[in-house]
Amino acid sequence: MGWAGGVVTFFAELPTWGFFVIAGIAFSGYKVVQGVLEDKRTDREFIEQEGQVYIRRIEEERKRRGLL
Repeated sequence: MGWAGGVVTFFAELPTWGFFVIAGIAFSGYKVVQGVLEDKRTDREFIEQEGQVYIRRIEEERKRRGLL
């Protein structure tokens, strides 16, 4: 049966609290990944906003100098 048999045996002999520990570890990993993705999204939004401010300042300076 190979490695699958070992996995089945492991889970069959695992006490109930062990399932909760494994589920907690999996949930914790999921929340970490979710948090990292949220941070990346927030960073992208901030960078986009700052880029728009920079472009607006350049356009205003060009208008002030009469180049546009």
